[in-house]
Amino acid sequence: MPSAQASQTCASTRFDEIATVARVTDGDTLRLQDGRAVRLIGINAPELGHDDRPAEPMAKQARDALKAMLGRGARVGLQYGREKHDRYRRLLAHVYLPGGESVQARLLVSGMVAQIVVPPNLGRLACYRKAEQQARKGGKGVWRGIYRAIPVESLGPNSRGFKRITGRISRIGESRKSVWLNFTSPDGDYAGEQVAVRIARHDLPWFTSWQPQSLAGKKVVVRGWLTAYRRQLVMRVRHPAGIEIVR
Repeated sequence: MPSAQASQTCASTRFDEIATVARVTDGDTLRLQDGRAVRLIGINAPELGHDDRPAEPMAKQARDALKAMLGRGARVGLQYGREKHDRYRRLLAHVYLPGGESVQARLLVSGMVAQIVVPPNLGRLACYRKAEQQARKGGKGVWRGIYRAIPVESLGPNSRGFKRITGRISRIGESRKSVWLNFTSPDGDYAGEQVAVRIARHDLPWFTSWQPQSLAGKKVVVRGWLTAYRRQLVMRVRHPAGIEIVR
């Protein structure tokens, strides 16, 4: 299916607002003419360099791809999520070109970004998944390298940021606030023993088709942000779409 057709399947002509773009900040964020920042719902682009950290691979290409669609003065349709702002007070929106074509879907199908799912903003979930799958099958953009699944035993203690990791779940732990998925380490190294996935209990209602406890013994690919927590690398997952069951 050509990329134009793929992005049109996510199209909409129902907008909450028509706005004017002042500039593109990065591959998943833009600034409107009135000064408001907009974070595009459902996608994540590689990070541009900041605070003396270098840009991630494909970050500039993702930004430039969004710029090519949304130059200065472009008019866009905004469709807000159930949660309208993030913790940085950015607007959370699905963004559309004047004809109704989905900006997120076009970025996904071209391999410039990866899908993310953050409740309660679940609109277009299935559509964005299909757009991403097309890019993955073609090995486009981020799927040639940066977002390929990393075995947990290959992670170092300083690994941070958005990643896709893979391994076999050896144990399901539970605490008062969370369910923890712990990985088997083939050779007992630091990373394999100290990487965990956390599902907060207040996110468990989103897990309707299967429960996290059913993952014991299964090989999975998990996507999200790795952070350091009590000498561990922890990845929080808020929706089952963030976990792919391999076998």
